[in-house]
Amino acid sequence: MELIDQKTKTIMEGCKNRALAAGLDLPLDTLEYIVTNRDLIKLSPKVMIPTLYDYWVNDVEILKESGRYKLYPSNPYETVINTRPPISFYNDNNPDWLNIMIFYHVLAHIDFFRTNTLFANTWNDDFVGKALADKRLIESFRSKYGRWVDYVIEFARSIDNICAYFKELPKINLFPEQEPGKKLEYLINIFLPEVKKLNNIEILKYIDKYNYYCELNKETAENLFFADIINIFPEFDSYFEKYETIPDKNSDLLEFLNEYSPFLNRKENQWMKSILTIIRDTALYFAPQMRTKIMNEGWASYWHNELFLTDDRISTHETQYAKINAGVTSISRIGLNPYAIGLRLFEYIKDKADRGAFSLEYDRISDIDNRLNYNKNTGQGLNFIFKIKSHFSDFNFINTFVDQEFVDRYNLFVVGKRLDEDRNVIQYYIKSRKAEDYKQMLIDSMYHPPLIRVNIEKTTEDNLYLEHEFEGKQLYKPYIGDTLMGIEFLWGSQVSLETTEIRVEKTKEEKVGEQKKFIYDRVLYVMKDKKLSKTKL
Repeated sequence: MELIDQKTKTIMEGCKNRALAAGLDLPLDTLEYIVTNRDLIKLSPKVMIPTLYDYWVNDVEILKESGRYKLYPSNPYETVINTRPPISFYNDNNPDWLNIMIFYHVLAHIDFFRTNTLFANTWNDDFVGKALADKRLIESFRSKYGRWVDYVIEFARSIDNICAYFKELPKINLFPEQEPGKKLEYLINIFLPEVKKLNNIEILKYIDKYNYYCELNKETAENLFFADIINIFPEFDSYFEKYETIPDKNSDLLEFLNEYSPFLNRKENQWMKSILTIIRDTALYFAPQMRTKIMNEGWASYWHNELFLTDDRISTHETQYAKINAGVTSISRIGLNPYAIGLRLFEYIKDKADRGAFSLEYDRISDIDNRLNYNKNTGQGLNFIFKIKSHFSDFNFINTFVDQEFVDRYNLFVVGKRLDEDRNVIQYYIKSRKAEDYKQMLIDSMYHPPLIRVNIEKTTEDNLYLEHEFEGKQLYKPYIGDTLMGIEFLWGSQVSLETTEIRVEKTKEEKVGEQKKFIYDRVLYVMKDKKLSKTKL
C-alpha cells in the first residue's frame, strides 16, 4: 500500500475542481492510496480502517477471503472511508481513465459523508487517530489480561448492533451552550407527556414559553422558566429528584452494562469498561453508513455519471465506460442493487422537481398523458436532490419517493419463487408490479436491528431483565443462547430476555392454497450459569 504518484494526484485535483464547481462539498486535503487485491482483503475485515484494533475474527475473515480469491479472482475498484482527512483506496490494476471515473464516485461519497445529517456525529472526529489510540489501549490490556480481552470484545460485539444511535444523534453537533439541561429534557420528554399525559400541542406551549425567556435573557431563562413550572406543577421537583436516581430506561444495552453492571464496576474489572466504550463508539461511528447505503451509493453513481460524461478525458473510452457503468448500476431483477435503485431514484426526483411535479396540482391530474406532459420548468431539480441528500435516510428516501410512476418508469417488480414439483426446480415469477409491494420489499431489505430495552423495574443485581419490542420479526433463535451467555458474563449474574416467537398453527388437513395461520407466543429466555431455559408467558 502506497500513496498515489504525483501524476495521479494531479488527475485527482482536476476531478476535485470540477466536482466543487458542480456544488459538492469537499475538503481541501484528501489522502489516496494505491492498493493490491491482497491489501484489500486484509483491510476489509477492519472496515478499511488500517488502525482499527486487532481481533481474531478479522484474521479468520482474511484467511477465508484469501481462499476465495484464489478460486475466484476479482478486482474491486475502490473504497473510501469517512475520516478526517478522507482516505480512499484504489486498485493497482486501474487504468488512468477508470481512476477518473472512480475519483468522481469517491468525491460524491465524501460530499455525502460531510453533509448528510445522519453523519453529524462524525464531522468533528479523526476516527483513524482515535482508532489507533483504542488499538494501543487494547494491546496494553492484552499484554496484561491475555485471552480475557478477546472474550470481552466478542461479548460486546455480539450486541453492538443495538446501540441507541438515534438517541445520540440530536446532541452530537450542538455547542455546549446549546445542549439542553437534564432538567429541561426530563420536563419535555418525560414529565409532561408521561406523567401529566399532555399532548404535543400542549407541550409546544411550554417550549414556546422557554424560548420566549431565552430571547429576553439567555442566562436567566432556565431559572425563570422553572419558577413558572413549579407554580403550575408543585410536585415537579420531587419527581425530578426521583428520576435522577433511576437508570435511564432509554440507554442501549452496551451503555447500560457499562454504567450499571455490578461485575464491570468491580475494581479489578474496570478495564473491561474501556473495551465496551471502544466497541460502542466504533458501532456508533459506522451506524449511519448502514442506514444510508442506497442513498450513498446512488448519490455517488449519479455524480460519477454526470461529471465523467462531461469530462474530455472520457474520449476514446466511451465503450469501456458504458460496460463498467452498466455492470455497477444495472437493475437486479432478483435481489437488490443499491447503486441502481439509488441512482434512478435521484434521477427521478430531480426530473419531477424540474417539472414542478411535487405539487397538489400535479397530484390531482389523473390522465397519464397529461401527467407525462406536465412541465412547469422550475429548474429546481438539482437544489431539491441536494436537500434530500442532506436530510434523508434510506427509509425516508424510499418511503417518500418510491411511487407507482417510479415503478412503472423503470419496469420494476417484486419477484416470487415457487417449486415446480413436476420438474423439481425452483421457478421465479413476477409476483407484483404495485409500488407499495416494491417499496415494502426495499424496506424489508434495509438494516433494521431489533429494539431491546432494559426493564428497569424488573432488573436487580442478580437478574438483568431485557425486553424485545416485537416489530413483526422474531429474533434469530440460533444466536440467542450465545449472546445471552456473553451478556451474563458482562452483567455477572442471570440474564432474562422476554421476546415474541412465531409459529404456524397446525391443522389436521392442509388444503391447497389455504392461508397459513400464525400464532405469536411471548416467551422468556433465562441464561443462568451458562445454561439456557425457555418458558412460555
